[in-house]
Amino acid sequence: MGTIKLKSSIKNDDYTNYVYEAFDIQNKEETEVEVSFNLSEAKNFDWNIGIIYGSSGSGKTTILKRMGKLSESIFDYEKPLISNFDWLEPKDATLLLTSMGLSSVPTWLRPFHLLSNGEQYRAELAYKVGNAKDGEVILVDEYTSVVDRDVAKAMSFALQKYIRKTNKRIILASCHYDIMEWLMPDWTCSPQKNEGSLERGQWLRQGKPQIELQVSRVEADTWNFFKKHHYLTEKCSKGFGYLLFEWNGKPIGICVYKPQPTGAVPNGYGLSRTVVLPDFQGMGIGSKISEFTASILINEGKRVFTKTVNPALGEYREASAVFRPTSKNRKIRKDANTDKMVKTRLSRASYCHEYIGQGISGYEELLKPIKEMREAKSLTLF
Repeated sequence: MGTIKLKSSIKNDDYTNYVYEAFDIQNKEETEVEVSFNLSEAKNFDWNIGIIYGSSGSGKTTILKRMGKLSESIFDYEKPLISNFDWLEPKDATLLLTSMGLSSVPTWLRPFHLLSNGEQYRAELAYKVGNAKDGEVILVDEYTSVVDRDVAKAMSFALQKYIRKTNKRIILASCHYDIMEWLMPDWTCSPQKNEGSLERGQWLRQGKPQIELQVSRVEADTWNFFKKHHYLTEKCSKGFGYLLFEWNGKPIGICVYKPQPTGAVPNGYGLSRTVVLPDFQGMGIGSKISEFTASILINEGKRVFTKTVNPALGEYREASAVFRPTSKNRKIRKDANTDKMVKTRLSRASYCHEYIGQGISGYEELLKPIKEMREAKSLTLF
Protein backbone atom coordinates (compact mmCIF):
# COMPACT_ATOMS: atom_id res chain seq x y z
CA MET A 1 0.00 0.00 0.00
CA GLY A 2 1.17 3.53 -0.77
CA THR A 3 0.53 6.68 1.19
CA ILE A 4 0.94 10.16 -0.19
CA LYS A 5 1.53 12.87 2.41
CA LEU A 6 0.96 16.45 1.38
CA LYS A 7 2.31 19.04 3.82
CA SER A 8 2.18 22.81 3.68
CA SER A 9 3.32 25.52 6.10
CA ILE A 10 0.60 27.81 7.42
CA LYS A 11 1.13 31.53 7.04
CA ASN A 12 -0.66 32.85 10.12
CA ASP A 13 -2.73 36.01 10.32
CA ASP A 14 -5.86 37.28 12.09
CA TYR A 15 -8.06 34.89 10.15
CA THR A 16 -6.08 31.75 11.00
CA ASN A 17 -5.84 32.88 14.65
CA TYR A 18 -9.64 33.17 14.73
CA VAL A 19 -9.93 29.58 13.46
CA TYR A 20 -7.49 28.32 16.13
CA GLU A 21 -9.45 29.96 18.91
CA ALA A 22 -12.90 29.00 17.60
CA PHE A 23 -12.17 25.37 16.75
CA ASP A 24 -9.35 24.38 19.08
CA ILE A 25 -6.79 23.61 16.35
CA GLN A 26 -3.54 22.32 17.89
CA ASN A 27 -1.09 22.37 15.01
CA LYS A 28 -0.62 26.00 14.04
CA GLU A 29 2.54 25.55 11.97
CA GLU A 30 1.59 23.23 9.13
CA THR A 31 -1.32 21.37 7.53
CA GLU A 32 -1.12 17.78 6.25
CA VAL A 33 -3.25 15.56 4.01
CA GLU A 34 -2.77 11.80 3.65
CA VAL A 35 -4.05 9.82 0.67
CA SER A 36 -3.90 6.02 0.66
CA PHE A 37 -3.79 3.92 -2.50
CA ASN A 38 -2.57 0.52 -3.67
CA LEU A 39 -2.44 -0.12 -7.41
CA SER A 40 0.39 -2.63 -7.38
CA GLU A 41 -1.90 -5.47 -8.49
CA ALA A 42 -2.45 -3.71 -11.82
CA LYS A 43 0.98 -4.97 -12.85
CA ASN A 44 -0.22 -8.57 -12.62
CA PHE A 45 -2.86 -8.59 -15.37
CA ASP A 46 -3.67 -7.01 -18.72
CA TRP A 47 -6.05 -4.08 -18.63
CA ASN A 48 -7.31 -1.18 -20.73
CA ILE A 49 -9.42 1.02 -18.45
CA GLY A 50 -8.95 1.97 -14.81
CA ILE A 51 -10.98 4.43 -12.77
CA ILE A 52 -10.02 6.31 -9.63
CA TYR A 53 -13.25 7.54 -8.05
CA GLY A 54 -14.40 9.32 -4.92
CA SER A 55 -15.91 12.54 -3.65
CA SER A 56 -14.34 15.94 -4.17
CA GLY A 57 -11.22 16.32 -2.02
CA SER A 58 -10.71 12.58 -1.54
CA GLY A 59 -7.32 12.57 -3.28
CA LYS A 60 -8.14 11.30 -6.79
CA THR A 61 -6.07 13.95 -8.55
CA THR A 62 -3.20 13.43 -6.11
CA ILE A 63 -3.06 9.71 -6.96
CA LEU A 64 -3.33 10.41 -10.68
CA LYS A 65 -0.46 12.89 -10.60
CA ARG A 66 1.69 10.42 -8.68
CA MET A 67 1.31 8.05 -11.65
CA GLY A 68 2.65 10.53 -14.21
CA LYS A 69 1.97 13.73 -16.11
CA LEU A 70 -1.69 14.37 -16.89
CA SER A 71 -2.49 14.08 -20.60
CA GLU A 72 -2.95 17.41 -22.38
CA SER A 73 -4.74 18.68 -25.47
CA ILE A 74 -3.71 21.82 -27.35
CA PHE A 75 -5.98 23.35 -29.97
CA ASP A 76 -5.31 26.12 -32.46
CA TYR A 77 -8.48 28.25 -32.40
CA GLU A 78 -7.78 29.50 -35.93
CA LYS A 79 -7.94 26.01 -37.46
CA PRO A 80 -10.90 23.73 -38.10
CA LEU A 81 -11.12 21.04 -35.46
CA ILE A 82 -9.94 18.23 -37.74
CA SER A 83 -6.85 20.20 -38.81
CA ASN A 84 -5.57 20.04 -35.22
CA PHE A 85 -5.01 16.30 -35.64
CA ASP A 86 -2.23 16.90 -38.14
CA TRP A 87 0.01 14.08 -36.91
CA LEU A 88 -2.50 11.73 -38.58
CA GLU A 89 -3.45 11.26 -42.21
CA PRO A 90 -6.78 13.04 -42.95
CA LYS A 91 -8.69 9.76 -43.26
CA ASP A 92 -7.24 8.49 -39.97
CA ALA A 93 -8.20 11.75 -38.26
CA THR A 94 -11.83 11.33 -39.36
CA LEU A 95 -11.82 7.73 -38.12
CA LEU A 96 -10.42 8.79 -34.72
CA LEU A 97 -13.06 11.49 -34.26
CA THR A 98 -15.81 9.14 -35.42
CA SER A 99 -14.65 6.36 -33.10
CA MET A 100 -14.72 8.74 -30.15
CA GLY A 101 -18.34 9.60 -30.91
CA LEU A 102 -17.63 12.88 -32.68
CA SER A 103 -18.93 11.93 -36.11
CA SER A 104 -20.81 15.07 -37.12
CA VAL A 105 -19.01 16.19 -40.28
CA PRO A 106 -19.95 19.90 -39.93
CA THR A 107 -18.40 19.82 -36.43
CA TRP A 108 -15.03 18.78 -37.89
CA LEU A 109 -14.92 22.03 -39.87
CA ARG A 110 -15.57 24.32 -36.91
CA PRO A 111 -12.81 25.75 -34.67
CA PHE A 112 -12.63 24.35 -31.15
CA HIS A 113 -14.07 27.43 -29.44
CA LEU A 114 -17.31 27.18 -31.45
CA LEU A 115 -18.08 23.65 -30.28
CA SER A 116 -20.55 22.83 -27.51
CA ASN A 117 -19.25 21.73 -24.10
CA GLY A 118 -19.93 18.09 -24.98
CA GLU A 119 -18.21 18.40 -28.36
CA GLN A 120 -15.21 20.14 -26.80
CA TYR A 121 -14.86 17.42 -24.21
CA ARG A 122 -14.98 14.66 -26.85
CA ALA A 123 -12.46 16.56 -28.97
CA GLU A 124 -10.11 16.85 -25.99
CA LEU A 125 -10.44 13.13 -25.29
CA ALA A 126 -9.79 12.31 -28.96
CA TYR A 127 -6.66 14.48 -28.89
CA LYS A 128 -5.32 12.93 -25.68
CA VAL A 129 -6.08 9.38 -26.74
CA GLY A 130 -4.95 9.74 -30.34
CA ASN A 131 -1.73 11.55 -29.43
CA ALA A 132 -0.64 8.97 -26.84
CA LYS A 133 2.57 7.12 -27.69
CA ASP A 134 2.74 3.34 -27.82
CA GLY A 135 2.74 1.92 -24.29
CA GLU A 136 1.85 5.26 -22.71
CA VAL A 137 -0.86 5.31 -20.04
CA ILE A 138 -3.33 8.12 -20.72
CA LEU A 139 -4.21 10.04 -17.53
CA VAL A 140 -7.41 12.11 -17.49
CA ASP A 141 -8.59 14.11 -14.47
CA GLU A 142 -12.11 15.37 -13.67
CA TYR A 143 -13.62 12.99 -16.22
CA THR A 144 -17.11 14.16 -17.38
CA SER A 145 -17.35 16.73 -14.59
CA VAL A 146 -18.56 19.48 -16.92
CA VAL A 147 -21.10 17.66 -19.08
CA ASP A 148 -24.72 16.53 -18.79
CA ARG A 149 -25.02 13.07 -17.23
CA ASP A 150 -26.69 11.43 -20.24
CA VAL A 151 -23.98 12.96 -22.42
CA ALA A 152 -21.39 11.53 -20.01
CA LYS A 153 -22.85 8.04 -20.49
CA ALA A 154 -22.78 8.31 -24.28
CA MET A 155 -19.24 9.66 -24.19
CA SER A 156 -18.08 6.87 -21.86
CA PHE A 157 -19.47 4.12 -24.04
CA ALA A 158 -17.77 5.52 -27.15
CA LEU A 159 -14.48 5.96 -25.28
CA GLN A 160 -14.35 2.41 -23.93
CA LYS A 161 -15.07 0.94 -27.37
CA TYR A 162 -12.17 2.83 -28.92
CA ILE A 163 -9.73 2.13 -26.07
CA ARG A 164 -10.37 -1.60 -26.23
CA LYS A 165 -10.36 -1.73 -30.03
CA THR A 166 -6.93 -0.05 -30.19
CA ASN A 167 -5.64 -1.83 -27.05
CA LYS A 168 -4.64 1.41 -25.36
CA ARG A 169 -4.56 2.04 -21.59
CA ILE A 170 -6.29 4.89 -19.82
CA ILE A 171 -6.87 5.89 -16.19
CA LEU A 172 -9.72 8.28 -15.45
CA ALA A 173 -10.34 10.19 -12.22
CA SER A 174 -13.99 11.01 -11.58
CA CYS A 175 -16.38 11.90 -8.80
CA HIS A 176 -19.29 10.41 -10.75
CA TYR A 177 -20.47 6.86 -10.24
CA ASP A 178 -23.06 6.78 -13.04
CA ILE A 179 -20.42 6.26 -15.75
CA MET A 180 -19.19 2.93 -14.41
CA GLU A 181 -21.55 0.62 -16.31
CA TRP A 182 -20.88 2.55 -19.53
CA LEU A 183 -17.10 2.47 -19.22
CA MET A 184 -17.03 -1.12 -17.88
CA PRO A 185 -13.56 -0.59 -16.31
CA ASP A 186 -11.10 -3.43 -15.79
CA TRP A 187 -10.32 -2.07 -12.34
CA THR A 188 -11.40 0.67 -9.96
CA CYS A 189 -9.81 2.33 -6.97
CA SER A 190 -11.20 4.72 -4.36
CA PRO A 191 -9.01 6.39 -1.71
CA GLN A 192 -12.13 6.32 0.48
CA LYS A 193 -12.62 2.57 0.28
CA ASN A 194 -10.48 -0.34 1.54
CA GLU A 195 -7.48 1.96 1.99
CA GLY A 196 -7.37 2.66 -1.73
CA SER A 197 -7.06 -0.99 -2.77
CA LEU A 198 -7.63 -1.94 -6.38
CA GLU A 199 -10.88 -3.77 -7.22
CA ARG A 200 -11.31 -5.78 -10.39
CA GLY A 201 -13.78 -6.76 -13.06
CA GLN A 202 -17.26 -6.44 -11.56
CA TRP A 203 -18.40 -3.98 -14.22
CA LEU A 204 -17.19 -6.03 -17.18
CA ARG A 205 -19.51 -8.87 -16.20
CA GLN A 206 -22.61 -6.70 -16.27
CA GLY A 207 -22.67 -6.18 -20.04
CA LYS A 208 -23.99 -3.26 -22.04
CA PRO A 209 -26.53 -1.03 -20.24
CA GLN A 210 -30.06 -0.83 -21.60
CA ILE A 211 -31.13 2.18 -23.61
CA GLU A 212 -34.83 2.92 -24.05
CA LEU A 213 -35.89 5.63 -26.46
CA GLN A 214 -39.25 7.23 -27.10
CA VAL A 215 -40.17 7.51 -30.79
CA SER A 216 -42.87 9.69 -32.28
CA ARG A 217 -44.00 10.90 -35.70
CA VAL A 218 -43.33 14.64 -36.01
CA GLU A 219 -43.82 17.50 -38.43
CA ALA A 220 -41.22 18.37 -41.04
CA ASP A 221 -40.24 21.50 -39.10
CA THR A 222 -38.57 19.28 -36.49
CA TRP A 223 -35.83 18.69 -39.05
CA ASN A 224 -34.66 22.26 -38.43
CA PHE A 225 -33.35 21.17 -35.03
CA PHE A 226 -31.09 18.53 -36.60
CA LYS A 227 -30.24 19.72 -40.10
CA LYS A 228 -27.01 21.55 -39.27
CA HIS A 229 -25.48 18.29 -38.08
CA HIS A 230 -25.92 16.46 -41.41
CA TYR A 231 -23.27 16.53 -44.11
CA LEU A 232 -25.72 16.85 -47.04
CA THR A 233 -27.94 19.74 -48.03
CA GLU A 234 -30.20 20.90 -45.22
CA LYS A 235 -33.31 20.81 -47.39
CA CYS A 236 -35.86 18.05 -46.83
CA SER A 237 -39.30 17.84 -48.40
CA LYS A 238 -42.34 18.30 -46.21
CA GLY A 239 -43.73 15.22 -47.94
CA PHE A 240 -41.11 12.96 -46.29
CA GLY A 241 -41.76 11.06 -43.04
CA TYR A 242 -39.99 12.23 -39.87
CA LEU A 243 -39.45 10.06 -36.79
CA LEU A 244 -38.10 11.78 -33.66
CA PHE A 245 -36.21 9.77 -31.03
CA GLU A 246 -35.84 10.96 -27.42
CA TRP A 247 -33.88 9.64 -24.44
CA ASN A 248 -34.96 10.60 -20.92
CA GLY A 249 -37.04 13.41 -22.36
CA LYS A 250 -34.21 14.83 -24.50
CA PRO A 251 -34.41 14.82 -28.33
CA ILE A 252 -31.33 12.97 -29.53
CA GLY A 253 -31.97 11.72 -33.06
CA ILE A 254 -34.16 11.80 -36.15
CA CYS A 255 -34.69 9.46 -39.08
CA VAL A 256 -36.24 10.74 -42.30
CA TYR A 257 -37.71 8.39 -44.89
CA LYS A 258 -39.13 9.05 -48.35
CA PRO A 259 -40.88 7.15 -51.16
CA GLN A 260 -38.70 6.25 -54.12
CA PRO A 261 -39.50 7.91 -57.47
CA THR A 262 -42.51 6.37 -59.18
CA GLY A 263 -41.51 3.42 -61.34
CA ALA A 264 -38.05 2.95 -59.80
CA VAL A 265 -38.88 0.10 -57.41
CA PRO A 266 -42.44 -0.96 -56.57
CA ASN A 267 -43.20 0.02 -52.96
CA GLY A 268 -39.65 1.35 -52.69
CA TYR A 269 -38.62 3.71 -49.89
CA GLY A 270 -35.32 5.32 -49.01
CA LEU A 271 -33.84 6.48 -45.70
CA SER A 272 -33.11 10.07 -46.62
CA ARG A 273 -31.44 11.38 -43.43
CA THR A 274 -30.31 9.84 -40.15
CA VAL A 275 -28.93 12.28 -37.59
CA VAL A 276 -27.90 11.77 -33.97
CA LEU A 277 -26.98 14.92 -32.08
CA PRO A 278 -23.22 15.16 -31.38
CA ASP A 279 -23.60 14.74 -27.61
CA PHE A 280 -25.12 11.29 -28.10
CA GLN A 281 -22.96 9.87 -30.86
CA GLY A 282 -20.72 6.85 -30.42
CA MET A 283 -23.24 4.40 -28.95
CA GLY A 284 -24.54 3.00 -32.23
CA ILE A 285 -27.84 4.86 -31.92
CA GLY A 286 -27.76 6.05 -35.55
CA SER A 287 -27.57 2.53 -36.93
CA LYS A 288 -30.28 1.29 -34.58
CA ILE A 289 -32.83 4.01 -35.32
CA SER A 290 -32.29 3.62 -39.07
CA GLU A 291 -32.84 -0.14 -38.74
CA PHE A 292 -35.95 0.46 -36.68
CA THR A 293 -37.37 2.84 -39.30
CA ALA A 294 -36.62 0.34 -42.06
CA SER A 295 -38.21 -2.51 -40.11
CA ILE A 296 -41.56 -0.76 -39.59
CA LEU A 297 -41.66 0.09 -43.31
CA ILE A 298 -40.82 -3.54 -44.19
CA ASN A 299 -43.69 -4.66 -41.99
CA GLU A 300 -46.00 -2.63 -44.23
CA GLY A 301 -44.76 -4.40 -47.36
CA LYS A 302 -42.23 -1.77 -48.44
CA ARG A 303 -38.68 -2.24 -49.74
CA VAL A 304 -36.15 0.03 -48.05
CA PHE A 305 -32.87 1.32 -49.49
CA THR A 306 -30.08 3.32 -47.85
CA LYS A 307 -27.20 5.44 -49.08
CA THR A 308 -24.49 7.14 -47.03
CA VAL A 309 -20.88 8.31 -47.19
CA ASN A 310 -20.60 8.33 -43.38
CA PRO A 311 -17.82 5.78 -42.68
CA ALA A 312 -19.15 4.62 -39.31
CA LEU A 313 -22.68 4.00 -40.57
CA GLY A 314 -21.50 2.62 -43.91
CA GLU A 315 -19.05 0.11 -42.43
CA TYR A 316 -21.67 -1.00 -39.92
CA ARG A 317 -24.05 -1.84 -42.76
CA GLU A 318 -21.28 -3.56 -44.69
CA ALA A 319 -20.81 -5.98 -41.79
CA SER A 320 -24.50 -6.33 -40.88
CA ALA A 321 -26.60 -9.36 -41.81
CA VAL A 322 -29.73 -7.22 -42.20
CA PHE A 323 -28.31 -5.07 -45.01
CA ARG A 324 -27.52 -6.30 -48.51
CA PRO A 325 -25.23 -4.30 -50.82
CA THR A 326 -26.87 -3.03 -54.00
CA SER A 327 -25.21 -2.93 -57.42
CA LYS A 328 -24.20 0.70 -56.77
CA ASN A 329 -22.45 0.01 -53.46
CA ARG A 330 -19.08 1.78 -53.14
CA LYS A 331 -18.98 2.61 -56.84
CA ILE A 332 -18.22 6.05 -58.20
CA ARG A 333 -20.88 7.21 -60.64
CA LYS A 334 -20.01 9.52 -63.51
CA ASP A 335 -23.47 10.17 -64.89
CA ALA A 336 -23.61 12.85 -67.56
CA ASN A 337 -25.21 15.77 -65.78
CA THR A 338 -24.68 19.50 -66.05
CA ASP A 339 -25.60 20.18 -62.43
CA LYS A 340 -22.28 20.76 -60.66
CA MET A 341 -23.63 19.85 -57.22
CA VAL A 342 -25.13 16.60 -58.50
CA LYS A 343 -21.90 15.73 -60.31
CA THR A 344 -19.92 16.27 -57.10
CA ARG A 345 -22.30 14.09 -55.12
CA LEU A 346 -22.24 11.26 -57.67
CA SER A 347 -18.43 11.32 -57.85
CA ARG A 348 -18.19 10.12 -54.24
CA ALA A 349 -18.20 6.40 -53.53
CA SER A 350 -21.23 5.76 -51.32
CA TYR A 351 -22.37 2.85 -49.20
CA CYS A 352 -25.58 1.62 -50.86
CA HIS A 353 -27.68 -1.14 -49.29
CA GLU A 354 -31.13 -2.65 -49.13
CA TYR A 355 -32.58 -3.55 -45.73
CA ILE A 356 -33.43 -7.27 -45.64
CA GLY A 357 -34.12 -7.71 -41.93
CA GLN A 358 -37.39 -8.64 -40.26
CA GLY A 359 -40.32 -6.27 -39.97
CA ILE A 360 -41.54 -5.08 -36.57
CA SER A 361 -45.23 -4.87 -35.75
CA GLY A 362 -46.88 -2.66 -33.16
CA TYR A 363 -45.67 0.65 -34.58
CA GLU A 364 -48.01 0.94 -37.56
CA GLU A 365 -49.45 4.24 -36.36
CA LEU A 366 -46.03 5.88 -36.80
CA LEU A 367 -46.59 5.65 -40.55
CA LYS A 368 -50.00 7.29 -40.47
CA PRO A 369 -50.46 10.91 -41.56
CA ILE A 370 -48.97 13.23 -38.96
CA LYS A 371 -52.36 14.52 -37.83
CA GLU A 372 -53.32 10.99 -36.76
CA MET A 373 -50.08 10.21 -34.89
CA ARG A 374 -49.27 12.24 -31.77
CA GLU A 375 -48.47 9.81 -28.96
CA ALA A 376 -44.86 8.70 -28.39
CA LYS A 377 -43.99 5.00 -28.32
CA SER A 378 -41.15 3.36 -26.37
CA LEU A 379 -38.35 1.52 -28.14
CA THR A 380 -35.64 -0.50 -26.39
CA LEU A 381 -32.45 -0.34 -28.46
CA PHE A 382 -29.98 -2.42 -26.48
